[in-house]
Amino acid sequence: MINHSKSKALIKAFLIFATAGSCAATAWAVTSRVDFSRSGDSIIIKSNGIANHATGAFPNPNNPNRISVQNHRFVVDATPEKTGRLTAMRGSLFGVAINGVPLDPGAAEWYNDNPRSGWSYDPFRMKGRLGLDANNAHVQPTGTYHYHGLPTGLMTEQGSGGHSRLIGLAADGFPIYAQYGYTNRVIAEQTSSYRIRFGTRDSGPGGLYDGTFVEDYYYVEGAGSLDACNGKDTVTPEYPNGTYAYFITDEFPYVPRCWVGTPSKTGFEKQRPNNPGANGQRPPPGGSNGQRPRSGNGNPPPPGRDGGGRG
Repeated sequence: MINHSKSKALIKAFLIFATAGSCAATAWAVTSRVDFSRSGDSIIIKSNGIANHATGAFPNPNNPNRISVQNHRFVVDATPEKTGRLTAMRGSLFGVAINGVPLDPGAAEWYNDNPRSGWSYDPFRMKGRLGLDANNAHVQPTGTYHYHGLPTGLMTEQGSGGHSRLIGLAADGFPIYAQYGYTNRVIAEQTSSYRIRFGTRDSGPGGLYDGTFVEDYYYVEGAGSLDACNGKDTVTPEYPNGTYAYFITDEFPYVPRCWVGTPSKTGFEKQRPNNPGANGQRPPPGGSNGQRPRSGNGNPPPPGRDGGGRG
């Protein structure tokens, strides 16, 4: 049976955000525009991709791209359900923030600039080389401004205290929150269950595992409060009767890198002016013994990166 109350709660949350005066961008002259609607069993999010908060300067010495108006149209399931397996990201965006800005965990930066090396850089370990601003965001060659981590400007606009406000929707339709949610009925910071491997890399760059590369991490079930997709079954202000929800964390994987439901392709496929190696990517390392974790059906879990254009 379709639970229309859940989608109504989401639409209500979006509308409260949109009518609270939060859609006027302070970053530059173009106004942030985002529209949310329900059509049948789908939620439709349309936006011009302009953030509702101040951004860093683009272009900058480490990012040559200029923010430009987009024509985003995202469609997600209004009544998402778990599939019983994990779906790896393959050249797609993970989700969309409530202000219409995409959420994208991976950077298309590889060891020796070679996707076939199998070693992709963690964007937060690249020492400023991607030109990320204070919102953990930057710009693709297409002009798309997008978040790689906690969208701090958006979070500031929403206010602080208590359970995280709704940050956005994943491509499979489940809600996304930032950092704070319920653990054992107490509001607490939600924590990743990924850890850095021990020992030395046996190929590619060599050297000790230190978090420089996505493949330096593996999933340890129960090490944190979140699962392999950086989510959990929980209750939230929008879902008092319970839901699965994703969380953005300030530690790897930051933005989740896999889905528990069926991801939509509408609006979430990346534009790639130059994107070698977008397909055939390995999932991120995992498992408590340094092996890749397994999903409910025995398949490998989330990918370590999503490959999309430079950053």
